[in-house]
Amino acid sequence: MPFESWIKGILPKSLLGRSLLIIITPLVLLQLVSAVIFYETHWSKITRRLAVGVAGDIAAVIDMMRHDPTPAGYEWARHLAAGTMSFTVRFDNDGVLDNITSEGEGQLEETLLWALNGYVAKPVWIDTESLDRHIVIQVQLSNGVLEVITPRKRLFSSTTYVFVLWMVGTSLILFAIATMFMRNQVKPIRRLAFASDEFGKGRDVKKFKPEGATEVRQAAQAFIAMRDRIMRQIEQRTDMLAGVSHDLRTPLTRMKLQLALLEGQKGVSDMKSDIEEMEYMLEEYLAFARGEGTEKPEITNINDLLRDAAAQAGRKGAHIDLHLEEELSIPVRPNAFRRSITNLLENALRYGENVAIRAGRREDIIEIAVDDDGPGIPEEKREEVFKPFVRLETSRNPGTGGVGLGLSIARDVVRGHGGDMVLDQSPLGGLRAIVQMPV
Repeated sequence: MPFESWIKGILPKSLLGRSLLIIITPLVLLQLVSAVIFYETHWSKITRRLAVGVAGDIAAVIDMMRHDPTPAGYEWARHLAAGTMSFTVRFDNDGVLDNITSEGEGQLEETLLWALNGYVAKPVWIDTESLDRHIVIQVQLSNGVLEVITPRKRLFSSTTYVFVLWMVGTSLILFAIATMFMRNQVKPIRRLAFASDEFGKGRDVKKFKPEGATEVRQAAQAFIAMRDRIMRQIEQRTDMLAGVSHDLRTPLTRMKLQLALLEGQKGVSDMKSDIEEMEYMLEEYLAFARGEGTEKPEITNINDLLRDAAAQAGRKGAHIDLHLEEELSIPVRPNAFRRSITNLLENALRYGENVAIRAGRREDIIEIAVDDDGPGIPEEKREEVFKPFVRLETSRNPGTGGVGLGLSIARDVVRGHGGDMVLDQSPLGGLRAIVQMPV
């Protein structure tokens, strides 16, 4: 896997995650740099100074014992070390060290050994593990072994813990504040994305309003202006088409009345057929152009809608196999969506004898499949049939009726709800129309 692809794979996908990463990365780097500088300038120097202090006190005890080697002098040195140096001192006459510390295993031992070599300059043994709160130091003298037990706190600075706690604590507080701040900044963007998605699905978004940063407000105001323009255009188109429909129906109605008065004369039946075909074509054209744009979405039981469509087709003598996997309800414009399904059924019944409907949920979409056993459509022409007024004469008999708008209207309605419609090979041997609707 290329390095760039690997980096993209591990980076956060959301805006909130990426924003927090931009904030956290410099913060972590700053803490690392601060920790290194602190270790070099504070921890190392302070530890060395503390070790030098302990080594100097031990050297002072050794000098006092050398100055007065009597038992009374040793006792006086022991009491002085216990009272002023926090040392517990023991002396083993003629003792010999069993072990000698030549190099430190840890930072503390290494620093203490360095200080003892500088101030005491005698063989020593350092034990930092036997006691929890104390360190045992044994020094080989010419006449015995001096054992000094010193508290660990004399070699350790609590400012290290304080520094770490302050650094981690303030970082967590800053991270929490940054998370809350960025979450509030991202919320308006999420709401804008949700409003755009809902509007794309044909659903009304009444409570949406611009909020957040200036740029987000500008985007939200642009979305509202776009939505209002689209709604005005749909309303104007619908009003215009309603007037066209009325104007065209009026002369057709007069022609039908005149033909009724000429009943029985030669050619009247042919003219009636022509008028009926004109009315049918007019309905199809207006339905395609209108797109049911004025209907409001509402929660609709898709199962009942499919049962009604199948029953309506059954009343015309058709047999439809209906299979519903579960109860399905989504917000749609009922009449428009019913028309879309009816168009698919009529198209399937026009070219096939057996028709089947399958409906079920596929993750976050509802899928409706309409199958027939007709001649089907070649794969390379399945997209072309969705264009208005297109009829594939090589695969569909032009004498079967239709003006080439059924599939166009059906897909237009489905896409107006934020879904899509595709064609595929049917298991029955004919055409399968698949409707995918977002939940």
